[in-house]
Amino acid sequence: MNAKESEFEFIKGLTAELSSKNLVFPTSLKTTMKIRRALDTPDISTEQVARIVSSEPVLSAQVLKLANSAMFNRTGKKVEELRAATVMLGFGVVRNVAISVGMKQLKDHQASGQSAERMEGLWVRSMRVAALSFVIARNLTKQSPDKAMIAGLLHDVGKFYILNRACLYQDLFSSESTLWDLVDQWHADIGAAILDSWEMSEDIRAAVMDHKLNDHPFTGKANLTDIVSAADFLDAHFVAQSIANLDWDKIPMSLRNLQLDAEKTEKLMMETGQELAAVMQVLA
Repeated sequence: MNAKESEFEFIKGLTAELSSKNLVFPTSLKTTMKIRRALDTPDISTEQVARIVSSEPVLSAQVLKLANSAMFNRTGKKVEELRAATVMLGFGVVRNVAISVGMKQLKDHQASGQSAERMEGLWVRSMRVAALSFVIARNLTKQSPDKAMIAGLLHDVGKFYILNRACLYQDLFSSESTLWDLVDQWHADIGAAILDSWEMSEDIRAAVMDHKLNDHPFTGKANLTDIVSAADFLDAHFVAQSIANLDWDKIPMSLRNLQLDAEKTEKLMMETGQELAAVMQVLA
């Protein structure tokens, strides 16, 4: 079988998983996402949340770590019980930590060598987009910052899945660029299937599916898709230190809906540095 035939077989496998909704996840991730769904249950008590979180050791450790961080623990008194940690952090933070832990489990599953490097780069960028989404939502809109953070964190979830599956077929691809072409072509459909299986809300699914589209309507009022689209775009340009060179007459419509121009964008990034760092700490 030549390289092209091998790549075709890999794509056939992906489409079969999509059509059957038989997506392959590590057991640890399935457990973490069950916990995330449980945290969305109306009227759930603090005791129930603590008991659910305790069933996943990595999540438990991360919740306790955050509860003892300077960001959340202003008293300096050590928190050793999950119930107290949950009260201190709040359900929203615990829910976001669960999703972050789940994403890291997907990132690390079967990854080694070059595949691990790909996953790590994707993860760092996802955290940055999540942090920017949170900051944009909180400072410029009436959208939920927590929901914006989740949407930003998940905006490339389909890429994680494809790269994770590709770990098992390293010899199939004729080049690195061939693999990334496949990732770019399929990640939106894969991402939609994943979010459907995780029972994410419709606006989060729309943000993940549509944030790369160029035909956002001008409404003058930003929605969740606009927030993630702007965060994704601005992160790419700020990392490249090229924001000053942008043609602001040709920026994505998402930035116009947020009423962002060059001056306002620079001001936002300057004034929210500490806030961005704090959100990154929650996710890391």
